[in-house]
Amino acid sequence: MERVVDGKRVFAATGGQPFRSELPTVVFVHGAGMDHTIWILQTRWFAHHGRNVVAVDLPGHGRSEGPPLASIGALADWVTRFLDAAKIDQAALIGHSMGGLVALETAARAPARVWALGLLGVADRMAVHPDLLKAARVGEEVAIRLVAAWGFGRRAHVGGAKAPGLWMLGGGVRLLERGQPGVLATDLAACDGYADALDAASRIRCPALLVIAEMDRMTPPGAACGIERAIEGARTVVIGDSGHMMMVERPDETLRALAEAI
Repeated sequence: MERVVDGKRVFAATGGQPFRSELPTVVFVHGAGMDHTIWILQTRWFAHHGRNVVAVDLPGHGRSEGPPLASIGALADWVTRFLDAAKIDQAALIGHSMGGLVALETAARAPARVWALGLLGVADRMAVHPDLLKAARVGEEVAIRLVAAWGFGRRAHVGGAKAPGLWMLGGGVRLLERGQPGVLATDLAACDGYADALDAASRIRCPALLVIAEMDRMTPPGAACGIERAIEGARTVVIGDSGHMMMVERPDETLRALAEAI
């Protein structure tokens, strides 16, 4: 589906099913430098099991027009405007990494618009090393390589995909390489500059799920303890033997956690 937000064309995948406004809606929000394609399995399952699915490309990402937005707060307000453009009154928000921070902040700012929350690979503070920020800002290839290498667990570096012949780490590199110039740097800076996660979490009143990866080196287990404590009634599921990209490395386990909660 395509919509227009702030005069810019926005693309969102619907999981292989037509958009049906009469069904409960689940909106998926991707992480830094990525796009809707990271959610392929999860979106198709929800779309074929009684949910209206929207996996959006954030501004400047994937097939959506830019430029990218420079802060988590700006992205959260944009998500609300996207819901308006798509005529979605309420949605469950599922976000990964930067997208998880965006989902969290959106739910805090517009609680009436969010009926459930799924946060994958988030942290109380998602600081980014200054050297990585600098490398991304000047467009060095090493920035992409570092993000991919740290984002995937060790099994994904040497194989580990359920489908023979696929290389998860290589696919992650190619996905980041497809991004428009400056997008990864803008996203990383937005994550680094966001210090309001605990305040946002304290204002969440909808059911919330945190999905944590056991081998995550970007947002390690324990990094979201503050968010978990701040959200009343929040549930946590730990995905074993997976790095930060759990929806790709452990797609079935990640889907199971989300399906049981949303």
